[in-house]
Amino acid sequence: MSLKAVLFDFNGVIINDEPIHAQLTEQLLIEENLTLKPGEYQKVCLGRSDRACLRELLATRGRVVSEKYLTELLNRKAQGYVLELDKIEKLPLYPGLDDLIFQMFSRNLVLAVVSGAIRKEIELVLNRSKLADYFKVIVAGDDITTSKPEPDGYLLAVERLNQEYPDLNLQPQECLVIEDTLSGIQAAKQAGMQVVGVANTYPFHLLQRCCNWTVDYLPELELERVQEVYSQKPLQSSSE
Repeated sequence: MSLKAVLFDFNGVIINDEPIHAQLTEQLLIEENLTLKPGEYQKVCLGRSDRACLRELLATRGRVVSEKYLTELLNRKAQGYVLELDKIEKLPLYPGLDDLIFQMFSRNLVLAVVSGAIRKEIELVLNRSKLADYFKVIVAGDDITTSKPEPDGYLLAVERLNQEYPDLNLQPQECLVIEDTLSGIQAAKQAGMQVVGVANTYPFHLLQRCCNWTVDYLPELELERVQEVYSQKPLQSSSE
């Protein structure tokens, strides 16, 4: 078995924008005459799609809304996200991201983003940071009906990477996932993939219990050692 693809989560791995999302979510609720409780955003929303997050926040307050109205709310939030990023001269990308991506690219690894964020938000950041060319496949929150910790997004990424690279013959076990939340890690594991946990959101010791590798910061990931582990493992069809 060999490592062929690296699948990146977006919020909390590529860009440190969780405070922006929390602020925009709180504002949406205020516009609905509702309030966000202390710590509720972290509990309900971290690692999950915007749609799943908003749906649960509304439902717990007795608001059952149609998918059409939920989409309208998400579009409004996305517009707010664009405006907030416009105010920032330098995007809050995580240190070492560029170098890590270049390392992977030089090793002929294919890259994808798998996130619960809306596609237009992901594309905005990748284009502005000049990283879009490295990520030929994006699986966004508007591509699937489920949310992490369900594995659907990661499995769809494998399917789309095989479409983008017809000779790749990629299997889930040949993918490495970089995640920062427990929901995302669980999703990757259920998809049969190995996971690097980066301690941007949860403590190192907590991620260490459930990840194959754990780092405090992206530059600490030793790609050569990870590839060696893959080369020593037989390809299996079941998840770990």
